[in-house]
Amino acid sequence: MSGTVKLSGQQLAEKNVQTFTTWVASKTDDDLRAIASRGVLSRNEVAKECGFAKSALDQNPRIKAALRELEDNLRLRGVLPDAAQRDPEAPQAPLTREPGRLRAVQDAERLRRLEQENAGLKAEVAELKRTVEKYSVLREALAQTGRLPR
Repeated sequence: MSGTVKLSGQQLAEKNVQTFTTWVASKTDDDLRAIASRGVLSRNEVAKECGFAKSALDQNPRIKAALRELEDNLRLRGVLPDAAQRDPEAPQAPLTREPGRLRAVQDAERLRRLEQENAGLKAEVAELKRTVEKYSVLREALAQTGRLPR
């Protein structure tokens, strides 16, 4: 017999609701603002951080209602922008993807690496300049004494 226990659909749904509720309680406004995309919380990020499938956000009515209530509350507090009603006749701006938290972390790591490389190259250039200066003084001395090889 295996050591894992199979949960029924209802038990799994209840577990997911508890996980979502705990996740919401653990987040600050800044945390939630960081995973906002196009005026709503990114469903992919929420599901990933909660550890369940994205479909649970749509198929579990209690999670769906709690997420909608959370977003409405965040809008009232100014964390998320107001949900704008779209005019179907108005021209639509092309959708642009806001960089997520992963992209920001990757950019910060790349910037750190490039700054380190830049500092190393500056030190190498300074050392090479000192070497060139040393040899140019030596060459000038040899030229003045007439011992410069032809």
